[in-house]
Amino acid sequence: MKEMETKMIFFTVNGKPEQAEFSLDCPAQDVKDLFRSAAEAGPHDILKLYNPKGNIINISPNLEPNHPNSCYKLEVVASDCNNEPLGVELAGALGFDLSSMEKRLQGLEKKILFEAGDTPAVIYELKKQVDSFREKLESVEHLSWLGLFKDLSEETHKPSPFYHKRTLHKTKEECDHVREKFLQMSSLEVSEEVRQYLKTPTFDNWQWEDAEIMVLLQVMYSDLDFIAIYNIEPEVLQQFLFEVYRRYNNIPFHNFKHCFCVTQMINARTELALRYNDISPLENHHCAVAFEILEKTESNIFRNVSLDLYKHIREGIIKCILATDMTSHNEILNKFKSILSHFDFTNKDHRDVLMMILIKVSDISNEARPMEVAEPWLDCLLQEFYNQSDVEKLEGLPVTPFMDRDKITKPSSQTGFIRFVLLPLFIELANLFPCLEQHIIDPVRKALDYYTEMEKALEREKQARAQCEKVAKSKEMPAEQQSTEPKAQ
Repeated sequence: MKEMETKMIFFTVNGKPEQAEFSLDCPAQDVKDLFRSAAEAGPHDILKLYNPKGNIINISPNLEPNHPNSCYKLEVVASDCNNEPLGVELAGALGFDLSSMEKRLQGLEKKILFEAGDTPAVIYELKKQVDSFREKLESVEHLSWLGLFKDLSEETHKPSPFYHKRTLHKTKEECDHVREKFLQMSSLEVSEEVRQYLKTPTFDNWQWEDAEIMVLLQVMYSDLDFIAIYNIEPEVLQQFLFEVYRRYNNIPFHNFKHCFCVTQMINARTELALRYNDISPLENHHCAVAFEILEKTESNIFRNVSLDLYKHIREGIIKCILATDMTSHNEILNKFKSILSHFDFTNKDHRDVLMMILIKVSDISNEARPMEVAEPWLDCLLQEFYNQSDVEKLEGLPVTPFMDRDKITKPSSQTGFIRFVLLPLFIELANLFPCLEQHIIDPVRKALDYYTEMEKALEREKQARAQCEKVAKSKEMPAEQQSTEPKAQ
């Protein structure tokens, strides 16, 4: 009988060395469950796996094998803080504690392995029975309130960042599923390490699901002291975040994860363009949607502030959102440059311009992130641009030049954008805050070098292909026509 190929992974949990062995064709969920067991984590806890460089990596069968001296680091970055864990609820509902059963089984298995060096068949059988029972519970939809229901329609492997749903608008089922998951996790205690990670430009959004992102947004509101300053009730903040999430469409780039839309659709004379008289239609629409959410008592995070303060907040929100319209980019940047030499932090007009500059930098700062985070975003953006230009062509409308798939390549789109938009903006901000140079300017210069080399490589490939086609064409020419061609001396 042929021996099954396996993969060995070395990692630490709370500083304790562990190792996991699984077959090469092991299902992704089984691998995740293996690591969840090692961390003794509950069903609602969030696990993150870090490589030796400190970057978060996917827990999947595709993990690179390593050695004991290059261990991965497994952490429960957010854990359920409710006084009564899921197992207690399950005990009350079904008469026993499945979670406790699993932990005792894991402990027994470890003890036997340590003392006897082998696992008796009876343990395997007991484990099989527990797994089988859990699988039955997870397949029963009416037990979803216990947090045990698993969406069986999901594929074993998680879709790539380039996967986008075919439906433009989120379905009610999709929103309800994410909302339920978010509320289940809303009481999680996020580790200090993740809180600090959120403050860095290296944060990798691709590793986090929508419900988890809402948990992290909740953390940001807390860490920025917004909850205390504006006296925001937790349930109101949760409803606000969910309302924002559900209003974002399923599009490649300007979706919930990106948060801000800056593309112009005026030429197509869309409903939004007509409604706002062609003046920043998407940005004005975002303002309208934001205040529509805030009009509802259950999602108004500013319902406990004074009327004067609310007017001040509203003014700031409108200025920030409209500042993301790239048609006003030069105007805002030139105004900022004109006050830099005598910038006064006590001057409200100066602070307002800085606020607009900061939101612009945040909006288009993708290239300041590590390449493995930034490049997938670029692919998504180009896909969205190409989709729009395709529609414009079909409708017989003028095609937006930087969105035309027949004229724009990935590197050419970035080299121009970085040279003429990003660097001039970032350099001026760094003139006011020199400490930002290493965080935003240096990475963007590296990105420019990367895409410049890619552009040169594409040009060389294009020339080589043209030469090959020329040679092939000459070989196909009739002999009498070739004889009339001038001969090389």
